[in-house]
Amino acid sequence: MTRVLNHRKPLGCATREHQAITPSSLKREEALVFVLRFRDMFQNAFARMSRSRFWRKYMGRPYILTNIWIWKHLPASVGSWRPVRAYGAHLHSLNQLRAARNQSVGTFFFRNRPELELLTRLLDQKARGSSLGVAVLGCSKGTEVYCISYTIRSARPDLKVSLRALDISKEILEFAEAGVYTHRNPDVSGASATGSQFGDVAMSTFRDQPSSIFERTSAAEMEALFDREGDEVRVKPQFREGIIWRLGDAGDPGLVGTLGLQDIVVANRFLCHMYPRQAEGCLRNLARLVKPGGYLFVSGVDLDVRSKVARELGWRPVTELISEIHEGDPSLRRDWPLQYWGLEPFDQGRIDWKMRYASVFQMADLERSEAK
Repeated sequence: MTRVLNHRKPLGCATREHQAITPSSLKREEALVFVLRFRDMFQNAFARMSRSRFWRKYMGRPYILTNIWIWKHLPASVGSWRPVRAYGAHLHSLNQLRAARNQSVGTFFFRNRPELELLTRLLDQKARGSSLGVAVLGCSKGTEVYCISYTIRSARPDLKVSLRALDISKEILEFAEAGVYTHRNPDVSGASATGSQFGDVAMSTFRDQPSSIFERTSAAEMEALFDREGDEVRVKPQFREGIIWRLGDAGDPGLVGTLGLQDIVVANRFLCHMYPRQAEGCLRNLARLVKPGGYLFVSGVDLDVRSKVARELGWRPVTELISEIHEGDPSLRRDWPLQYWGLEPFDQGRIDWKMRYASVFQMADLERSEAK
């Protein structure tokens, strides 16, 4: 079927041929060009400073500490100004270059709700009673795995779901597979000193946690997802069944042979803890798990790394809920620009905004591409 494009102009918009050219309009255009050039010069200057080895070596620490103090004392009202954003991007790039990166297992249930909403919408593409393969890499304490299981089984109980979860740490993988968590902080209860089973659960639940793992979970979701056993909660059997837990490295070239091709691959919030070259190699490797036409969820990664790989491999950015997902994890947004894992503000004014800010990508469908 031929698609007809509507070229009708919006109301109140004149065509280029009918726009009146006046001295005042020329002055406005000249002023705009000047402002844009000044902005680009400002941003490029900051970028050059960020990349300068001399600057980082001899001015690095005092300069960063001074500018952290300045940033913390800026009025909130100027945060959306482009020069201030450019200044923040410069400070963030310096923090990324200087910081020692280490993996963390801190996480939350229902960490990014727009992400789960998009997952639900993508399920509409699956026929009733069909199979769905999902792999969650860097699954950490299992919160994301169980939230995905809960979301899929609640929205589409007819689907035959195969869910695989992979992590590099044997200890944390065993904790995730058990599916038992607690509300009680071991530092408050003193349970960690007893060596009890509760102490082990409490220590693992609160490991690397700046706040409660349940802080983004509603009372209704607690009731639906967990069975309560005193101070502990256990993921209900219907959301645990069918999950295959694997010990492994997301950067392993043999990953496809281990897990098989998947309809959806989730690789969220662990690539940012790798240095850029390692993260890029890992991202290219894990993308091979996605079936042609399938989807890759990848947030919590240096934006330059993700957009570079996506562009070179021809991924199609999914723009549905793009800004909501980008802003959907308040802890990542709050930590920009002072932490290397912080996430810059969404900026639709960038020419590359779709590729830069998309957290979900569709892999090329080779059969459809050849058919076209």
